[in-house]
Amino acid sequence: MKGWLSTPLGRTLAAMAATLLWGSAFPVIKLSYKQLHIVSGDIGSQILFAGYRFFLAGMLILLFMLLIRQNISFRKGSGRALFQIAIVQTVLQYTFFYVGLSESTGVYGSILAGTISLFQLLLARWMLKEERITWLKALGLCVGFAGVAVIGIPQGGYLAHTVGIGELLLLLANFFNAGGNIMSKGAAAKLPVTYINGYQMLAGGGILILVGTIRGGLFPFAFTYESFFLLLYLAFVSASAFMLWNVIMKYNPVGVVSVYLFLIPVFGVILSAIVLQETLHLTALLALLLIVAGITIVNTKWQKGKRILSNHTVKVRSEG
Repeated sequence: MKGWLSTPLGRTLAAMAATLLWGSAFPVIKLSYKQLHIVSGDIGSQILFAGYRFFLAGMLILLFMLLIRQNISFRKGSGRALFQIAIVQTVLQYTFFYVGLSESTGVYGSILAGTISLFQLLLARWMLKEERITWLKALGLCVGFAGVAVIGIPQGGYLAHTVGIGELLLLLANFFNAGGNIMSKGAAAKLPVTYINGYQMLAGGGILILVGTIRGGLFPFAFTYESFFLLLYLAFVSASAFMLWNVIMKYNPVGVVSVYLFLIPVFGVILSAIVLQETLHLTALLALLLIVAGITIVNTKWQKGKRILSNHTVKVRSEG
C-alpha cells in the first residue's frame, strides 16, 4: 500500500475518495438538522449530535481493527498524543463546524472548506522542518485557491456576501482541521492510523457528548429510521475518510497532498446543490478545472531542467 499511495495516481484516487466523502457531509448534516429539528442557535443539540457521530465513528474503527485482527489494546505512552489530537481534530474542529454550518448554507460552507489546504500548508511549514513552501507549491496553491474563489461568484461574490458568525466559525474549524491533520501525521510515525483515529474519535466524541448533555440533556432527539441512517452515514464518513486521509498523509509530503483538499468544496457544492437544491452555476466547472490545475502543479517539481512528477516521502517529526 505504501508504494501505491506514494505514487501520483494512487494518492490522487485515494484523495478523491476521501474528499468526496467529506464533501458529502455538508448536505447530510443540513438534512440531519432538518430531520431532528435542530435549529440555528441550539448549540447544545448541535454539539451533542456531533458527539454521537464521532463516538460512533470511533467504535466503527475499533470494530474494523478487530475484524482485520489488529490489536486494539491501549498502548502505553500514547495517551497524551491521542488526547491532543482529539481536542484539536474532533472537539475544537467540529464544535466550530457544526455550530458554524447551522448559521451558513451547505454551498458556502463547502466553499470555505477550500481554506483547509492553505492552513495545512502554512502549518506544515511551522510544525514540520522538512516542509518548505517552494515557488511551485505556492503557485499551485494560488491556482487551486482561485478555483475556490470562483465557486463563490454565483453567490454574489465575496465582496457582495455578508460574512457572518457562521462563516467565521467555519474558518476556525478549517484551521483546527489542518492542525489536526499535521498532528496525526506526526503520530502516525509511531502508531497505526486506525489506532490513532479510533481512540481520538472515541475520546473526542465522548467529550462532545458530555458538553452537549450538560447544555440540553443526553437524549433530546426523536430519531426516525431516516435520521438514524443519516447519523450512521456521517459516522461512516468520519471513520473511513479520516483513516484514508491520514494514510495518504503518512506516505506523502504535506505540501503535495494539501492541494487535494481543494476538491472538498467542489464535491460539497455539487452535492449540496443536488441534495439541498441550493443554487449551482456553471462556474463550478471552471472552479474544478482550476483545482485540477493546482493539483497538477503541486505534484510537479523541477529537477535538472526537467519537469517530473513528485514521488517522494519525508521523515516526519512533529514539533510544538
